[in-house]
Amino acid sequence: MTTVQHSAKKDLALLKRQLAQVANSWGMEDFKGSVNFFASILPKLMRVERCTIYIMEMGSNRICSMFGTGLKEREIEAPMEGSLVGRVITTGQSIIDNELAKHPGFHNHAAEQTGFISRNTLCSPIITSGGNKVSGAVQLLNTIDGRPFTKEDQEQLEEVAQFLSISIESIVINHEIIRIAGELEEEVDRLAKNTVRGNLIIAESPSMTEILEIVNVVSNTPVNVMILGENGTGKELIARLIHENGQRKTKPFVPVNCACIPEHLVESEFFGHEKGAFTGADSSRTGRFEDASGGTLFLDEIAEMPLTTQPKFLRAIQEQEGSRLGSNKTISYDLRLICATNKDLSIEVDNGRFREDLFFRLFSVEITIPPLRQRREDILPLALHFLDKTNKHFEKHVIGFSSDVLDLFEQYPWPGNVRQLMKEVERLVALTPDDHEIILARCSKDLQSFQSKSFQSDKPLKSLSIPDQIEDLEKKLIAKALKKAGGNKTVAAKLLNLTRQGLGKKLKRYELVSS
Repeated sequence: MTTVQHSAKKDLALLKRQLAQVANSWGMEDFKGSVNFFASILPKLMRVERCTIYIMEMGSNRICSMFGTGLKEREIEAPMEGSLVGRVITTGQSIIDNELAKHPGFHNHAAEQTGFISRNTLCSPIITSGGNKVSGAVQLLNTIDGRPFTKEDQEQLEEVAQFLSISIESIVINHEIIRIAGELEEEVDRLAKNTVRGNLIIAESPSMTEILEIVNVVSNTPVNVMILGENGTGKELIARLIHENGQRKTKPFVPVNCACIPEHLVESEFFGHEKGAFTGADSSRTGRFEDASGGTLFLDEIAEMPLTTQPKFLRAIQEQEGSRLGSNKTISYDLRLICATNKDLSIEVDNGRFREDLFFRLFSVEITIPPLRQRREDILPLALHFLDKTNKHFEKHVIGFSSDVLDLFEQYPWPGNVRQLMKEVERLVALTPDDHEIILARCSKDLQSFQSKSFQSDKPLKSLSIPDQIEDLEKKLIAKALKKAGGNKTVAAKLLNLTRQGLGKKLKRYELVSS
């Protein structure tokens, strides 16, 4: 995740070339040709009206008829439940039904779509070369002479399915590689959008993902933006991302921390001055508004701007013009304004510390960055990113974090937010020898103190009984999975490696929620 844009694209291009070489070596069209051959020759050999070869999509429960008599590729998709093909794939056993027309099922729905009436069928699974997984099925429909399918027909079809398995596996793997390559390309594009001069914005949490979506929307929209958030959350990084993803990216990005400018120099800092405008003005200089011409002016800690300067500042924003100290010449400004603050400006207005008219002119879009403690999904990815970045900067080779350090990172509230996490990782890398992992004993006093208090506050065990402890652990894991899945039990079951029914039974047994 730390790869910058140009190297990521280079790696992707190499990967694509390698995938193309592999695909060419497989001769994918030859594999498809062999499957089509089976689909066309089997009706003649087995004396049936129709043959359809179904393929399971890797990583899903979708069954698609890729090849068949009178079919275009992927024309029919059979359900896993309610279809004879689904039963064959689920059980891995062949099925003969010589009275198919009398039985309900997906074949009746297919008949309505295609006009083909199925009277009897033989369907056999296509089992992978490893012999432990079903990759598809081959189905024969309607014997020409009206005879029933027999056990001998089943044995012949199962033998054919063995030869089919190699071609089917190759096609499935090819489609999966193409899908993965597409996902990699999307990930590189996402990283490119979320990268600012080599600094990656980590967005694993839903809240940060939503913020980056807003950033991508407003980047090319000429609106002023206000970024809110606690100190250390990355407000300037978001501001730079807006600038560098927008139409002004080739022009200057001028950051100014309003809290760091002495009050008597604020006007000169923003608007510039002419030589002799005041004592010590030995030469003329441009102001920040001029410096940002054509680009973006980023005002950090805007709430700290003195009231005495705010009227002139309001005019500069409203009229897009101003003048240097000691000059009557009007200078036009062409810039985008992005502001940031860790204070609630509406409260500052109510308390008379900030002008209401300036408040309403500063921005059209407001972006609030949540503190790190409210987006814990970002903590570990950020820590790993900072580890990699710091290793390169310090020319070190610290191999990673111990599990108890990672647990502590996730639990700690990080009052200094991302900035504090970055400094903590830098400190730990500096103190850890090469080829060693970061251990708890090297963490700062603040983290160790928190860990000690957390350990002391842990409730004593109710029981030393293993079944009791297992039950308690299962409850915690289920609650965590449900939270991560947003309450979706199907997704939670997958996270826990359980079936949907298995999760339902545990929920009922532990009286956590209704199943």
